[in-house]
Amino acid sequence: MNQTLENAAIGEKRIQTVLSSGLTVVVIPRPGFHKTFATFATRYGSIDNAFHDPKTHDIITVPDGIAHFLEHKMFEKEGGGDAFDDFARLGASSNAYTDYTSTTFLFQTTSHVKENLTVLLDFVQSPYFTEANVNKEKGIIEQEIRMYLDMPGDRLHSNLMKALYVNHPVRIDIAGSVESIRTITPEDLYTCYQTFYHPSNMILLVIGDVDASEIIDWVRSNQEPKGYAFQGPVVAVYPEEPSTVHQKHVEKTMVVSMPLFVMGYKDAEVGLTGKALLHREITYGLMWQMLCGKSSGLFQELYREGLINDRFYARYGGSTTFGFSALGGETPDPEKLEARLVEGLVKAPLTQEDLDRAKRREMGEFIGLFQNPEELAYAYNSLFFRGIDIYDYMDTVQHVTLEDIQQARSTHLQEPQRAVSVIRPQNP
Repeated sequence: MNQTLENAAIGEKRIQTVLSSGLTVVVIPRPGFHKTFATFATRYGSIDNAFHDPKTHDIITVPDGIAHFLEHKMFEKEGGGDAFDDFARLGASSNAYTDYTSTTFLFQTTSHVKENLTVLLDFVQSPYFTEANVNKEKGIIEQEIRMYLDMPGDRLHSNLMKALYVNHPVRIDIAGSVESIRTITPEDLYTCYQTFYHPSNMILLVIGDVDASEIIDWVRSNQEPKGYAFQGPVVAVYPEEPSTVHQKHVEKTMVVSMPLFVMGYKDAEVGLTGKALLHREITYGLMWQMLCGKSSGLFQELYREGLINDRFYARYGGSTTFGFSALGGETPDPEKLEARLVEGLVKAPLTQEDLDRAKRREMGEFIGLFQNPEELAYAYNSLFFRGIDIYDYMDTVQHVTLEDIQQARSTHLQEPQRAVSVIRPQNP
C-alpha cells in the first residue's frame, strides 16, 4: 500500500511503499522538471568489511576495498556489453559511487523513465563475476588507486583518517589498497553481493515529473517475478575503537604550490541513530558555522593575517559507528594556523544572534536541496540509511539551543581527540 507523506512547512511530499521483498521505493514528484533522476542504493560501504553471514551467522571478513570493487563490476553483463550502453540507447546517463557507508547506482534522463528503471533494477540484480573479468578489473582499479595516491587533497584526507582512527575501517581508503584488491575473488564478490544487495537492504528513489503510483506499480511488476524473500537486517562487525587518536601529526611532501592543512577532531560518542544522530550532526554543523564560517570573527582574523583563503572549510561528518570534524585548506604556515585555531576555537564567542543566523542559513540550504534532484537524492539516501526521516531536518534545526552548541564545543574540541595532516611542497 502506497503511503503519502507531506511536510507543509516546506511544501514537499513523497509517496513511498515497502515491497514484499523489503525493498523501499520512494517517489518525490517534481511537476514541470525536465529531467528525472533515480538512484538504487544499498546500505553497504567501504567500512563493511566484516559481517555476520545472514544464514549461518558466522563472521565473514573480506578484503579492503571490496565494496568499491563490487560497484565497478556490477555494470558488466553476462554475454558481453555493459549497462552504460543500455542507458545510452535509452537517452540516459548513468553513474555509481561508493562511500564509507553506502553504494549508489543512478541515472538521469529526459525520457523513457520506466524503461531506464528496468535497466537500473535488472543490472544491479544480475551479478556476473568470473576469474577473467575480476582479474581484468583489478588492473583498472589499481590504476585508479595509484591516481588517488598522486592527488594531494585525497592524501591529505586519507592521512587524517589514519591519524584519527586506530582500528575502525574508516581509516582505510574507500578503494582499498593495491595489495588488498589483488586478493579479491569472484567468490568474495558473490558473498558480499548476496549479503548486502538484497532488496531489504536497499532503497529505490525516483525524483521527477512522474506519476508516483505508475512508477511504484512498474517497480513492483519488475520485482515480483524475481522471487526475493524478505531478509532481516545485515549485521556488520566493527572493532573496538578508543576515543583518543592514533597519531597526533602526519606529514607528506607532494607537488603542491602551498602547504595543505587539515585539523581533525574525533567524535568520542558514537552509536547514535535516528533523531539523536541528526541532532548531533546539525549541532556540530551549526557550531562550525558559528566558529569558522566566513562571517565569523575567527575566519576574518585568520583571513586578514593571510593564514587562510576563502576556500577554508570546517565541517562534521560521520555515521552511527564513527564521526569526525575536519577544518582546513591552503596555508603558508601550518604550524601557526594550528596554534591560532586551537586557541581561537575555544575562545571565540558563541552568541544567540550567531546561532539564529546560522540556523537561517542551514534551513535555506536545506530547502534549496529540493530544487537539485542529485543533491536531494544523496541527502535523502544518506539520512535514510541512518534511520533519519528527511522531513525531521528543519524541526531538528529549530530545536538546537545555544547550550547544545556550547556543550558540543566543550566535549568535542578536546586535545586527545585532535590530529593534524599536512601536505608540504616538495623541495625544487
